[in-house]
Amino acid sequence: MSQLRFKVVETAFDRKALKVEIPKERPSEYFGKYVFNRKKMLEYLPKKTYDALVYAIDNKEPLNREIADSVAAGMKQWAIDNGAKHYTHWFHPLTDGTAEKHDSFIEHDGKGGVMEEFSGKLLVQQEPDASSFPNGGIRNTFEARGYSAWDISSPAFIIDNTLCIPTIFISYTGESLDYKTPLLRALNSVDKAGTAVAQYFDPAVKHVFSYLGWEQEYFLVDESLYAARPDLVMTGRTLMGHESAKNQQLEDHYFGAIPSRVEAFMLDLEIECHKLGIPAKTRHNEVAPNQFELAPIFEETNLANDHNLLLMSLIADVARKHNFRVLLHEKPFAGINGSGKHNNWSLGTDTGVLLFAPGKTPKANLQFITFIANVMAAVYKHNGLLKASISSATNQHRLGANEAPPAIISMFLGTQLSEILDKLEKSTKDELINFAGKEQIQLGLSQIPEILLDNTDRNRTSPFAFTGNRFEFRAVGSSANCASAMIALNAAVADQLCEFKAAVDKRVAAGEALEHAILTEVKALITLSKPIHFDGNGYSDEWKEEAAKRGLDCETSTPLIFDSYLKPESVEMFSRTGVFSDVELKARNEVKWEIYTKKIQIESRVLGDLATNHVLPVATRYQSFLLDNVYKIKNLFPADRGAKIAEQDLCMIEKMAEHMSIIKQTVHDMIAARKIANKIESEREKAIAYHDTVYPKMDVIRYHIDKLELMVDDEMWPLPKYRELLFIR
Repeated sequence: MSQLRFKVVETAFDRKALKVEIPKERPSEYFGKYVFNRKKMLEYLPKKTYDALVYAIDNKEPLNREIADSVAAGMKQWAIDNGAKHYTHWFHPLTDGTAEKHDSFIEHDGKGGVMEEFSGKLLVQQEPDASSFPNGGIRNTFEARGYSAWDISSPAFIIDNTLCIPTIFISYTGESLDYKTPLLRALNSVDKAGTAVAQYFDPAVKHVFSYLGWEQEYFLVDESLYAARPDLVMTGRTLMGHESAKNQQLEDHYFGAIPSRVEAFMLDLEIECHKLGIPAKTRHNEVAPNQFELAPIFEETNLANDHNLLLMSLIADVARKHNFRVLLHEKPFAGINGSGKHNNWSLGTDTGVLLFAPGKTPKANLQFITFIANVMAAVYKHNGLLKASISSATNQHRLGANEAPPAIISMFLGTQLSEILDKLEKSTKDELINFAGKEQIQLGLSQIPEILLDNTDRNRTSPFAFTGNRFEFRAVGSSANCASAMIALNAAVADQLCEFKAAVDKRVAAGEALEHAILTEVKALITLSKPIHFDGNGYSDEWKEEAAKRGLDCETSTPLIFDSYLKPESVEMFSRTGVFSDVELKARNEVKWEIYTKKIQIESRVLGDLATNHVLPVATRYQSFLLDNVYKIKNLFPADRGAKIAEQDLCMIEKMAEHMSIIKQTVHDMIAARKIANKIESEREKAIAYHDTVYPKMDVIRYHIDKLELMVDDEMWPLPKYRELLFIR
């Protein structure tokens, strides 16, 4: 193995940047080349079909069979014209990845040959095996039937030679088995609830849209180095490895010059993104060595989520072209920053108004404050649920590690907005009446029209921060499906907006003026949600104590965090918004616990193998070398002189023996703990057992392996070290 290490290091060191073929056209000309967007629809569909499809998309209505057949014919022809030979329903099972089953376009022609055929039925619906995906007990292993159905709001696209049709995925009995179905439900819910409230201020509003701008962080590792690290191959992170003398302490990587190999990769990736309609805009070095980021322009949330999932697949393929492996794990390397996927989220009307942006009139600013207050209330009421929506076996390594938001949900609002809300909260009834009835605003709110975007500093320790005209949900992990966070957030906000409207309407029905009713309820929400508002240092121990006093969810055990999905207030909220049934929630939690267990299980097995079959034999071999050296020294020199010369080697032998003994025993204990946990039938209790009894032993094993790495001769150490993984580009 040591010879392999030096061979792959040499290979990685000698790599050069690949030449990227840049399209002759401008990006605007090839953007969406492989996307069946409205421009392509207009070209390949009859006018009647095009109008019917666009109407169905814009108004969220189903397509009839005749129109579906016509769409399928046009889509097939476009796909074939662009080299497609197969089609697939592309869906998002409960795995944080995507799934696809490829079928060719051919059908029997009745004359002993075949013809290319693609009907509306095949476009709209397929039947994948529902028992083969995580389902939380909804389906038995002997019950295979499930359905995927076309999501007309997300355009089809071509990858390689396959037409990919974005779809939802449901069980035979109708329960969702994916992320897209509940996401669409949540977006529909926030649309209806948001529209109802927005119409207080502008009756012309017909829809409220949820927007998402994700920031994808990732690491790149040379492919040869990656292949020589079984832990990276099997788990996506290094289960051992002492930090190098230099890591990120000089702060010289962030926004630094992009290495030539990486820049070629980024250029290639950007071109491929644009061909697939992903509006990639920003690329740069991140904080940690060999860590980078890609961010697109904001899009409607469902489409943005599809694009992120497509990117996570695309980035891996392009990386391999450039002899890299991309690491999307939240914490692939200890001692340096991990990777997140900040979700920048906003709401906007179909009239072009951003609801989280200050306006230029008192009415517009009342709308702004109204929606801000409702978001605050939603996040406060469901702070535990929002934390559960971003929690996983991988993200637990990152949260609260002075590099990412803590595992406590709070909101940062900034100085100016905080002052405005505080003044409104302290206002008297008469002041509210005056404000509601006059153009002159007497609460200090007259400054709102003058608010500049990004008028205050940002807070990197806040999990949920207001950043001028949007909220940045910073706690989302880099490998996650954005839908998980977006489902919980949009559903919670939708439910809160419904509650708010009901309260306002009740006041109006009792004879209260609308503006005053709105202000009164907004004031109540500001008071209610004060515990969630925190602009200070989220990393401090003081905040942890304060958060507990405020009644915020401070749980740090991931399996226990998942319990928030099944709390009565969560179940009721999801039921009211139509996002999840009780059955679906219980099933999803079963999946979450099961996946958590399996990921820790795999990591512990890999670590045990590496410790037993890679590290300990090498350490023993080096120890034997030292023992032989001591023996020779003592035979060569007089007793006193020999003992003194051999003292250092003897000390090293003793220290190594201690580390090796602890490793052997802890690996044994870890296996025993795993065996006990595996006998537990309850997925929840099994996950808790893995968290409490297996996971801690992995840290102990790692600590002692990392100590051995510093002791064993570098030429004998079998695995590429951090200095090689992180600094060879």
